[in-house]
Amino acid sequence: MTMEEGARSCLLRFRHRLEEDMKPPYLMDHMISDGVMSMDEEEKIRTQPTRKDQAVALLELLLRKDNNAYISFYNALVKEAYDDLANLLHDGLPQILSYAQNNSSDGLTSYVKMVLSEGGVPQRPVVFVNRQELLNRVREKLYQLQKDSGWVTVFGMAGSGKSVLAAEAVRNHGIIEECFPGGIHWLSIGQLDKPDLLVKIQSLCFRLEQSLNGQCLNRPPSSLDEAKERLRFLMLRRYPRSLLILDDVWDSAVLRVFDIHCRILLTTRNRSLTDSVSGAKYEVEVESGLDENKALEILSLYTKTKPHSLPEEARSIVRECKGSPLVVSLIGALLKEKPNRWRYYLSQLQQKQFKRIRKSSSYDYDALDQAMAASLEVLPDEHRKLYKDLTVIEKDIKIPAKVLCILWDLEPEEVEDILQEFVNKSLLFVDSHNKPYLYYLHDLQLDFLVEQNRDQLENLHTKVVRQYQQHYRNGPPTSGDEESLYWIRFLTYHMAKANLTQELYSLMFSLNWVSIKARIMGPAHLINDYMEYGPILDKENSEVRSQFQEFLSLNGHQLEQRPFPDVVQLALSQPQTSEVYRQALQQAQNLTITGKLYFDWLNKSSVESLSRLVIHPHQGSIYSACFSNNGAKIATCGASRTLKVFRSVTGEKLTEIQAHDDEVLCCAFSPDDRLLATCSSDRKVKVWSVEQANLLRVFEEEHEEQVNHCQFTNTRRKLLLATCSNDECMNVKVWNLNRPNSQNTMFGHFEPVNHCCFSPDDTYLATSSNDGTVKLFQVSSANEWKTINVSIMFAENDGEVLVKCSTWTADGKRIICAAKNAVLVFDVETSDMLLEIRTNRLSTVQYCHACPTSNLLAIAFSNYTVELWDLRPEANKKMADCSGHLSWVHRVQFSPDGSQLLSCSDDQTVRMWETKRIHTSSAVCLKRDSDVLFSEEEIIVSAADNCNRLQVRDCRTDLVLFQSEEKSSRIRCTCLWRHPAMIALGQEDGAVQVLEVPSGKLLATLQGHTKTVLRCHFSQNGQTLITSSEDTTIRVWRWQSGEVRVLEGHKEQVRCFSLLSNTLANTRLLSWSFDGTVKVWDIETGEKLQDIEAHQGAILSGHVSPDGCFFATTSADKTVKLWDCESWQCVHTLSGHQDCVRSCRFSWDSRCLATGDDNGEIRLWSVKEGCLLKICSQESKDGMDSLHGGWVTDMHFSPDDSLLVSTGGYIKWWNVENGEALQTFYPTGTALKRIHVSSDFSTFVTIDSIGILYILQRVV
Repeated sequence: MTMEEGARSCLLRFRHRLEEDMKPPYLMDHMISDGVMSMDEEEKIRTQPTRKDQAVALLELLLRKDNNAYISFYNALVKEAYDDLANLLHDGLPQILSYAQNNSSDGLTSYVKMVLSEGGVPQRPVVFVNRQELLNRVREKLYQLQKDSGWVTVFGMAGSGKSVLAAEAVRNHGIIEECFPGGIHWLSIGQLDKPDLLVKIQSLCFRLEQSLNGQCLNRPPSSLDEAKERLRFLMLRRYPRSLLILDDVWDSAVLRVFDIHCRILLTTRNRSLTDSVSGAKYEVEVESGLDENKALEILSLYTKTKPHSLPEEARSIVRECKGSPLVVSLIGALLKEKPNRWRYYLSQLQQKQFKRIRKSSSYDYDALDQAMAASLEVLPDEHRKLYKDLTVIEKDIKIPAKVLCILWDLEPEEVEDILQEFVNKSLLFVDSHNKPYLYYLHDLQLDFLVEQNRDQLENLHTKVVRQYQQHYRNGPPTSGDEESLYWIRFLTYHMAKANLTQELYSLMFSLNWVSIKARIMGPAHLINDYMEYGPILDKENSEVRSQFQEFLSLNGHQLEQRPFPDVVQLALSQPQTSEVYRQALQQAQNLTITGKLYFDWLNKSSVESLSRLVIHPHQGSIYSACFSNNGAKIATCGASRTLKVFRSVTGEKLTEIQAHDDEVLCCAFSPDDRLLATCSSDRKVKVWSVEQANLLRVFEEEHEEQVNHCQFTNTRRKLLLATCSNDECMNVKVWNLNRPNSQNTMFGHFEPVNHCCFSPDDTYLATSSNDGTVKLFQVSSANEWKTINVSIMFAENDGEVLVKCSTWTADGKRIICAAKNAVLVFDVETSDMLLEIRTNRLSTVQYCHACPTSNLLAIAFSNYTVELWDLRPEANKKMADCSGHLSWVHRVQFSPDGSQLLSCSDDQTVRMWETKRIHTSSAVCLKRDSDVLFSEEEIIVSAADNCNRLQVRDCRTDLVLFQSEEKSSRIRCTCLWRHPAMIALGQEDGAVQVLEVPSGKLLATLQGHTKTVLRCHFSQNGQTLITSSEDTTIRVWRWQSGEVRVLEGHKEQVRCFSLLSNTLANTRLLSWSFDGTVKVWDIETGEKLQDIEAHQGAILSGHVSPDGCFFATTSADKTVKLWDCESWQCVHTLSGHQDCVRSCRFSWDSRCLATGDDNGEIRLWSVKEGCLLKICSQESKDGMDSLHGGWVTDMHFSPDDSLLVSTGGYIKWWNVENGEALQTFYPTGTALKRIHVSSDFSTFVTIDSIGILYILQRVV
């Protein structure tokens, strides 16, 4: 297709001006992105010697291309701010509105029907009137989205037909083919809270992913931010050039979740909603009523009468209801049944005898009252009573017929007939895209019912609860279908509305209910229930309510996992005084009779809950929480649009202010704590008096987009306030509170700025932007001092780098930035990167803050956790995990003295942590290299702690039997001996010591190893100690005399070894190494008996069968080998693992071998046949991309070989016969290294990555 003559003429007419002024390289980037220019064409133009030559070549190429190239070139000029040149070409723009000019058919082909059906677009109503002029205006705006993303807003009052118009606008072959070949996707919104919105987006993502693959393998997104990213990926990568239709949007906060740079059509009653989002915006206003002819056409279609034959009352009805499409349809449906009642229905409208519902509303409620009342009068009495029951439905909720079968105690067929009658009379709407069908009321209809039945609401809700209790007397529904979802989601709502407090207590203080609802709905809905109905529940027992809420808060991330965890097992980790634990223990004891496995964490009382104070200040996400400078107060703000102030010691609320018209994104105290600043999505910055709680200042003129962050200067010398926003250019400002306008604007960023903060001495202001940089501005001059390019620290294929925030160290010499999944530390003077902290790729850093009094750094993550890191060069390590938040953590801040840490989250909580206690409880803990002795009376554990002291503990009494002085060289391994009680330890410097327990008397120091000692082991009589080392040797010590035999031959480190049997007579030792060899030694003579080249890769584990006939080796080469202990020949090579094989273990009867790999997979093999028996861990991968939360590091069989326990990121117990998982225990940390098991398989001991010791005992 050639370029239109008008467009060519424009280019030729202004060719000289274009050649003189434009810079082609910037323009060509956009044209390549639009697909109108190839890389080869760009290269030819770039090779031209001068800028003008490049411009000449570009215009010559453009004249040979089509209309699309002209449009792309015009858009590129606009985007690169060549407004004067773009204006010259504007009149020559080709006409692309093909529908409006050329297409007179309705375009409803089978292709269109398929696209709309797959996208969930509603069908045309039974009676449909074409509003062509309005339709053309909507389609004209949609054509504006042909090349670029943007928003088309269809707005108007309720009942004006916006949804029908939006659906009809895309019911056209041309517009789908030309503008949205990626498809049309419809999502009904309505008035939603965040959990409900999350459910809707989960459903949309599921539908989109299922359409791609025929199945959905991803777990549902567990937070709105994660859902937004998933939807962004799907719309931009999987469904490019598709249209997302958002029907009936009420709230700008909801709309911002969909601000993902795709093409969106929305219907709303609020014209200004799109002010809060970015991108091109177009709008179409829908008049509140139909013109008379269109309204009469609707009545004529319902009554099957030609418009000119309608009685005079028809025009009067239209005038009386002001042409409301909803009311005209209601009257029309009534007349369809009773066509001779024109005068009667007119009189009903004219008398206006019904009570008005919220007269201040924009709804045309007068007409609705009358139309609704008239509609109800024609129903049979029994159906009118049934319709009244619908008063209890929440707004924007669709309900399946099965729920009404229970409510009305009727057969499904009878209920379907009644519902169809309501639909036919426009008293009810049906969503026929779902199977089964879902039914719902328009907001106006529901408001009418509530007003009419206000004095009966409690009784109506009571009826719902009683009917549910009768039907489900044997237990709640658990199927997860639409009916179950309704009851699980709304039963608590009906109980609360019915004032059935005892029933509500019994339900919500039940672990069974928690388990069922969490599995079907996720924990967010449960948390919301405990918060919403907290005032009711607290009258019964506030402590129990708090215990259930805390349980959900601490375990929410586990309850999001699939397969769904065992809630009883999770609850057994709660404190013994908790009602949650009491119910869990009782259930576990009952269930063990049926063969279920449960494990009680015996020493959990030694692990404190680290958060000192938990506050639930707002309904909705909390975006900011900050300490006052004296540490006595906490200020919080968020989605609820309020600002609140609390005492930091007790959590007592001091102040609550309705602060802004939209979400409050940040709050900050002034240095003297007299002022609080807030900034918001409403584009305003406000300053408040803390003492009087009144507004002192409003800055509302200069920021044109949402203001993301605000901060006062740190010192009182000169009080300034810095703010940053999503503005395109003037996005960083500094304000003097005594002036009406900003004191300075910092220029340099051309993308949104997310965060700003003053240096400790207020000399510089650091700004963090979506352009991938951090800029440092001089506060006095507002000049840019330097730019730190954070984006270059990431690989090109990592995608867009958005810098979330930055923070200064206390000395002002380093600045720390958060972007993607990393925290980067830079030297301020040189801009060199000094340190990098990276998380796993599934978790993003939301915020970071440096402690003002130490080298600690707090990091907030999207995986609900907060981590504390020590930034000292000699340390550079994670010190603690603060777990407890249920959702994304938005902000962290240290108190001015560094003793406390504040965090706030989407889970509607603010948590305060005592940093010193965090160090005590989760940082200075035990190392994972441990040894355990079991007896009936005691469980003795030995391990080094983080202070490098050796500890020996009796875990039944939680007493420390012995603790050494801090060792100069790191302790790497320990070994206990019972009689006499002593312990051996190996150190990083190669030294080995033997100590008496509990006196700590040094019995022997054994020198000889030159590198780290990796393992030590006493022989059966305790007189011989065997050690292996990174120095490639094994040493056999007669430790009392110091006599030693050195076993040399390995070329790489020897991490482990094993005696071929535990009898005193057997002196053969098996060793394996990273060098891929296995060696057999006589420990009495030091002779090497066998030297076997076993594997091509490093050998990672080995085990000797209990009968002494075989030994197994596993390797990084992904294979397992079985060896005969007499011939030393390889009997079987076992292949099939897809990753390094990390561990192995023989069953006690020596007939089965279990192997575990780094992907979390466990395989069971026949020793005799060398064949695969079972593969365990066949469930979906977890968030760590593993089947076991990490590497499978250790395994043990039960004495009867029926059970297997394994460690990885968590502990799992398996049924050996069928390979099914029987139970999972989730530790607080991860990366379990080893598990010690008692001989009767009843007690299990391990230590996690953050040093917490777990003593687990099987519940009987």
